Amino acid sequence: MEHYKLLYFIHAALAVLVSLGLIAHMVILWKAWRRADAGVLQQKLKRTRQISLPLLAVLALLLPLSGWWLVHLAGWPLGQLWLLASSVLFLLLVPLGLLLGGRLRAWQALGEQPAPPRLPRFALAYAGLILLVLVAIMGLMGAKPV
Repeated sequence: MEHYKLLYFIHAALAVLVSLGLIAHMVILWKAWRRADAGVLQQKLKRTRQISLPLLAVLALLLPLSGWWLVHLAGWPLGQLWLLASSVLFLLLVPLGLLLGGRLRAWQALGEQPAPPRLPRFALAYAGLILLVLVAIMGLMGAKPV
């Protein structure tokens, strides 16, 4: 049972890290955009796209694997509705992540030019939707899958 507790804490930590990382990047990019310092904004966009987004994506994609392993060790039967709901949520998470990456790429491609107001708003909207899906996934994690 020690492996179960360790895996449970790892699974919960993954979910919290992905959520907090997304919130932190939303705040950082929003503040940099509001400050209107193009050099700082470009540096933050570059770091976000090259390091943070891929790392957050890997952590998010590890959630189903660690969740399956956790349920397998506990011996819970997974109901069809629970499997369908979790599959749909992860199917929503992937395109939203790709859309967010595309918006950040377009924002970074502008370089020193000021970004049109729609671009950061769309990036923030995609990040907000990703956060909403992650909260729903955490709700499924907390619900006993029977």
